[in-house]
Amino acid sequence: MNDDNPLFKNLPDSLPISPMAVLILITVLVGASMSFYTIPAESEGIVLRFGEYIEKVPSGLHAKLPFGVDSVITVPTQRQQKLEFGFATAGFTNPDQISDEPALEKSMVTGDLNSALVEWIVQYRITDPEKYLFVVRDPGVTLRDISEAVMREVVGDRTVDEIITIGRQEIEETVLARARLLAERYQLGVSINQVQLKNVNPPEPVQPSFNEVNRAQQDRENVINLANGEYNKAVPRARGEADQKVRAAEGYRFKRINEAEGDVTAFNQVLEQYLKAPDVTRARIYLETMGEVLPQASQQIIVDDSVQQILPMLPFPGQTAGVVK
Repeated sequence: MNDDNPLFKNLPDSLPISPMAVLILITVLVGASMSFYTIPAESEGIVLRFGEYIEKVPSGLHAKLPFGVDSVITVPTQRQQKLEFGFATAGFTNPDQISDEPALEKSMVTGDLNSALVEWIVQYRITDPEKYLFVVRDPGVTLRDISEAVMREVVGDRTVDEIITIGRQEIEETVLARARLLAERYQLGVSINQVQLKNVNPPEPVQPSFNEVNRAQQDRENVINLANGEYNKAVPRARGEADQKVRAAEGYRFKRINEAEGDVTAFNQVLEQYLKAPDVTRARIYLETMGEVLPQASQQIIVDDSVQQILPMLPFPGQTAGVVK
């Protein structure tokens, strides 16, 4: 300190500081540091005064009474959280996300008394922080118990083939609906958004046999598909050929009917002329018939029982006369 400065000439060399003043100063500083808190952007804060719920505050900077009078619980209401059953993902932040015994958790018995290893995920979000914190003790554990109980109930009503193959989506929808109903009944303050089956497998000792059965079923489906393909090719072709033959037969039938009707008409016309002049018509018909038949035959000899000698025939057109010995 500069002794030449007149402002400091009358001051004592050392100022006495009371321990009480120091304690008060420290208390004030600590109290000030404890009087402010920050709620993250995706969360809400539940303020308790001596353990009793006072208010719910949004995200941001807020003030409270220090020294344990007020306490704040941060609840991630805007964060999508999940529960994993039968397996565990590294780097999780939710303490309720995984179980201590995932192997026992995923082992289930199906409706046809087979064993299956079922792994699934439940995604949820905290919608009511007051109910989540104060209505049910350990709400995260309760939600896990609800999800596991519902999944075991649904799996126990179905066969192992349904669980592994065709029934996965229906199981997810059923578990989601029942878990939502129970969560609302227990007032957990959460909204369950999705239930997703991950891996569904038979137990390890029977997996080779189960894989062989699956391969056999796939081969069966392939053979059925090939047979259906051949059926779809052969049946339409056979039907087309059958229709073609039916139409050809109908055409032939109409042709024969028309020909028969024409023959009937011609016969009736001949009959009409025959009735008018029987002898002349008979002779004409005979000569016309012989003119059509004889040129197609070889040399002919006509023998009449009323004569005693052979009557040689004259050659017809297209034939040469022969000598009968």
